[in-house]
Amino acid sequence: MTRRYCIAVSASKDLNEISEYFMSRNVESRERLITEFNRKCQNLVQFPNIGRSYDHISPGLRGMPLQGYMIIYEITDDTVTILHVVSGRQDLETLLGDR
Repeated sequence: MTRRYCIAVSASKDLNEISEYFMSRNVESRERLITEFNRKCQNLVQFPNIGRSYDHISPGLRGMPLQGYMIIYEITDDTVTILHVVSGRQDLETLLGDR
């Protein structure tokens, strides 16, 4: 089976906000973060279960750390869907509990 990843609109908005934050402060940090994000997404396609399970918040929800942020995703048959990219300091249960 060939698995792929897709980025949900919510995650795209998160990435845009993070990018805007870095654009005004440190362009190199932004580029490193985006490069690392893409690398981790490719890694999730190969090994989707390597992230931490957040089943206690929502069944099938997983997370992967990314430079102080958390990539929140879920796995379906042939797709890893990136749902959010959020600060690792946020309370994920509050943020994602109403999914």
